[in-house]
This record gives sequence, structure tokens and C-alpha cells, in this order.
Amino acid sequence: MVTLTIEGKERQYPKGITYEEVVAEYQPAYDDQIALVAVNGKIRELFKKAVRDGVVEFFTLKDNIGSKAYIRTAIMMLLKAVHDVAGPAEAQGCRVEFTVGNGYYIHTGNLQVTKELTARLKARMEELTEEKMPLLKRSVPLEDAMALFREKGMRDKEKLFRYRRSSYVNIYEMEGYYDYYYGFMLPNAGYVKYYDLIPYSDGLMLLLPDKKEPFRVEEMPERKLLFRTLKEAESWGEKVNITTVGDLNDQICRGSISDMILVQEAEQERKIGEIAKDIVKRGNVKFVMIAGPSSSGKTSFSHRLSIQLRTQGLKPHPIALDDYFVDREFTPRDENGDYNFECLEAIDVEKFNQDMCALLAGETVEMPTFNFKIGRREYKGNTLKLEADDILVIEGIHGLNEKMSYALPSESKYRVYISALTSLNIDEHNRIPTTDVRLLRRMIRDARTRGSSARRTIQMWPSVRRGEEENIFPFQEDADAMFNSALIYELAVLKQFAEPLLFGIEKDQPEYYEAKRLLKFLEYFLGVSSENLPHNSICREFVGGSCFNV
Repeated sequence: MVTLTIEGKERQYPKGITYEEVVAEYQPAYDDQIALVAVNGKIRELFKKAVRDGVVEFFTLKDNIGSKAYIRTAIMMLLKAVHDVAGPAEAQGCRVEFTVGNGYYIHTGNLQVTKELTARLKARMEELTEEKMPLLKRSVPLEDAMALFREKGMRDKEKLFRYRRSSYVNIYEMEGYYDYYYGFMLPNAGYVKYYDLIPYSDGLMLLLPDKKEPFRVEEMPERKLLFRTLKEAESWGEKVNITTVGDLNDQICRGSISDMILVQEAEQERKIGEIAKDIVKRGNVKFVMIAGPSSSGKTSFSHRLSIQLRTQGLKPHPIALDDYFVDREFTPRDENGDYNFECLEAIDVEKFNQDMCALLAGETVEMPTFNFKIGRREYKGNTLKLEADDILVIEGIHGLNEKMSYALPSESKYRVYISALTSLNIDEHNRIPTTDVRLLRRMIRDARTRGSSARRTIQMWPSVRRGEEENIFPFQEDADAMFNSALIYELAVLKQFAEPLLFGIEKDQPEYYEAKRLLKFLEYFLGVSSENLPHNSICREFVGGSCFNV
């Protein structure tokens, strides 16, 4: 027998009972599906067996870790369906590329997607759900795993495992279909009941629930600009032969990563230059409005864009929307009673529009500076007057919201959306969420510039993400240009800075599970020193050493 402490009470169970059987007793008391358990602080999949005493915690599909397990399992089910309906070779040619809203875009290689094929694939997925097709997990020697995936034509996984330090690898099987996934899985396909599958572009879009409502699948929002930007990033990765972590590690081992850094930076500079040329081409732009989610590199981008505008004969002036914050006592609070700096009401929108209209009219305006220490706007005699060649580069999370600049003529505004839209995959079936890259960026910058712990950054991240979803993402398709600030090499650089911070999170702290996940993720990468980064690189905004005041 084993003694398990669940919800503060000790219970005895037969040794070798699965955690799925244990969970079944408690599931009726939960509104949401229990997806995983933690035993003595270690995450366990439900098909694992209880072989020793322990304290057990439950994670549902509304928890971050449970939601990710749902997504991975659904993706494996789709690839299993392709394997069964179209054949093993076609399944090998599929690549999980990126997300658009709640949709996961899968490029299907040489497989031509039709409505009829999509219907057959979805029907096969539904059969797997109905049959509660089990996922079998095996830990195999590294060499055996490499041989298995080499035999099945999955060279990306073989290349990934070449850089693994552990002697064993966990692989999953679903009725003869084998795959590898970074992270935990659900015990069987019966847990994945809510999804949709539609043809999209030259591939498939797998629609999945949001963790806030795990029992509902929404229609995918139309985001053509975002999709095009993501596809461009994927295409560029293919051109330079870096689409997976294994490819990146190969470059590092060959000693060619310094050249790749310069190539990537040159590509970003080219795109920034194109945006500057488009602004000039418009002829009457006076306000460049830059917005993007946290840790997108907005500040570095605004500096680099300003330099490009200067090469075009313009005189750019930076303005931070943060300088128009209302005084602290007027800042709205969220549902927890904390200051909500990310809502539009935290900005003195009226004053901003008055100042901008006055500048547009040729008046001289004294510009504010927000003192974050005392929580008040200050005036220090910094005046500004717009001449014929002057242009304002305005950066802030509400830059694309029409309510932020309601009084300014539309033709005088040029909107830029910026985000770190990473195109790099772990392997063909394991994508890297863009939010992970931004979280690591922010964690490193917070520690360097504010002395904040990684635990504090992780703790605040859900609130930051809510603010982005409310105030930034709804306006991204209104942009005149979208800039991808992700750098194909950056996770190899961020690794050295992030790991010590993450190891500082203790096992008994709630943020430990997320820290453990990120540490496991960073294990895939070989490290690269930051000393060879150009001083104007967006990566410098986070690791330090930038030539800009960031």
C-alpha cells in the first residue's frame, strides 16, 4: 500500500495504482478536467503509477501546465490522423509552425489539403477520442531513440537528440505512431474532446480551446497581417537553414554562429529601413505610433527606426506614452486592488491629444516627464516645436488604439505593431511559444534593471498577458506595418542569463513548476556568448550593453 496525502487528508491505495484511477474519485468535485498531478513537487502524468508515499496536487485544463498538455496531445492526435489517413511519409512532412489566435497552423509539406481530406482527418481524430486511444510513454536509451526516428524519417528529432546530455529519452506511442514531445501529455485521446480542423492557406489550422474556457472552441479571428509576418519569418529561417534547435546547435558547433548573428541583424535592419522608406513615401506622416506586447523590444526598435528616418532626411523626436500617465492617486486598480498601469484610463488621453494637436498646429509645447518614484508627471522646461522635417516617434502599449490618438488626423499617423514572433521550432512537431521568448527577455531585463527576481516576473506574467490581450492584440491588424523583433539565435544567448535566475526559485514556491519547465526547455540549446552581439541589437535591450538608453 501507498499513502497519498490529497487535499490535506491521508488515504491509502494499492501500490501500483495509476494516478488516473486516483483522480477519478475526486473529478466529480471539480468543474474542470484534471489533467496532471504533482507528487512531492514533481509533475506526473496520469498514466504513471503510485509506487511510494507522497503529497498529491491536481492540475486542471485551466492551469497553464494542464492546458499545454491538452495542446500537445491534440497535435499528436492530428499527426496520428495524418499518418493513418494519408500515410507515414505525409505525417513526417507536417510541421507545426505557429499560432494565430486559438489556431495552430500546420504546414503539410507535399500533402495537398482539401475540404474532403480535412473532413477525413477530423473524423479520424474523433474516432481516436471516442476510442480513448491510449498514449504509451517509454523511456529508451538515447541511441535507440535516434535510430527509431532515423528509421521513420524524422531527421529533425535525430538531430535534436544529438545534443541531449541525458542518456535516455521519453517517446510516446499512439497505436503504432511514434513521436517525441517537450512536456507532459494526457493519458489518452478521450481527454481531448474539443477541437476543430479547417483548411488554411497551404496547410491546416487546428483550433483549440483557450485555457480560460477549456470546453469551448471559438472561431479563429482573421489576422492576415500577422499570418503573413509569421510566414515570412518561417521562410527566412528556411533560407538560412535554421528552422529547428538542432539546426541552430549545428551552426554553433561549426563556429559559424557569429556570421549568422550578423546576417540576422542585417535582415532586421533591412526591414526597419523599409518601414522608414514607407513612412517617407506617405508624405504627410507626423506621428509614428509604435505598440506591441511586453518585451517586444519597442524601445530599441524606436531608436533604430529613428536612425533610419534620419537617413531619409527627417528629424525624429521620441515620445513615450508612459510620460502621460495620470498621477498615481488617479491610477485605476484591478480586481486585486493593485494599480492597473496597462489600461487606457491610466493614461491622460485628453492631455496627450491636446499636446499633439498643438504640435501639429505649429505651436511650441512643453513636454512632460513622468517621475515613477513619486508617481507624478513633471515639467522640466523641455519644449518641442514641429518644423517641416520633424516627426514624432511615439512608443507605448496603446499606440494602435484609435482612442489614444482620437483627435489626430488619420493621414498624419503611421502605425507599427512589433512583437517577438519566433520562427524557431524545437523540432518539426514542437513549436516554441512566442510568449516563452518574451517571458525570458523580461525576466533577464527585470533582474538587470530593477533587481527583480525571476519568481516575481513569473508571478506578474499572467497579469501582463491579460493586459496585452485587452489592450494590444485586438488592434494589431490595424497596423500599417508589422515588425518581428525575434532573433533566430537569441535563445542560445538568453540561456546563460536566464538559467541562474530560474535556479533561484525554490521548490516550495508556486512559481517553481514554471521555472522547472523553462529550465528543461533551455536544456535543448547550446550557449552563445553575448559579447559578439552588435551594440544596437534588440537583444541588447535585455542582456545589457546597448548603445541606446534602454
